[in-house]
Amino acid sequence: MVAKKGRILSGMRPTGRLHIGHLQVLENWVALQDEYECFYMVADWHALTTAFDEPGELVENTREMLLDWLAVGLDPDKSVLFVQSHVKEHAELHLLFSMITPQSWLERVPTYKEQVQQFSREGKDITTYGFLGYPLLQAADILV
Repeated sequence: MVAKKGRILSGMRPTGRLHIGHLQVLENWVALQDEYECFYMVADWHALTTAFDEPGELVENTREMLLDWLAVGLDPDKSVLFVQSHVKEHAELHLLFSMITPQSWLERVPTYKEQVQQFSREGKDITTYGFLGYPLLQAADILV
């Protein structure tokens, strides 16, 4: 009997160019693709939750991110590399979750208020449903 590989999903938000700080994560992803069934996602909808005022940069940032992933050794023959917005089921499941999840549950997410305050200090209001519903989108990503 052949042992089934474990499955990993991870991703990055294309909010700007990758830098040396991303290298350790990417090296880990490269190593994991030989041991696990890996799915690596460009989380462009997640990026919109805080970069909603800069949507024009998403296409170029997504392209550059994917090129960087390939350059460090992520192999499309070993791992699934995909753009979140190209898999419509992510949005569909997120919508269903948003219909049944009480708003008060989302407002109790520990990092929600911290992030709202942090961005507010930087002069940015992120009190949108997109940011509030971020955990539901994450759950949809994982379940899809």
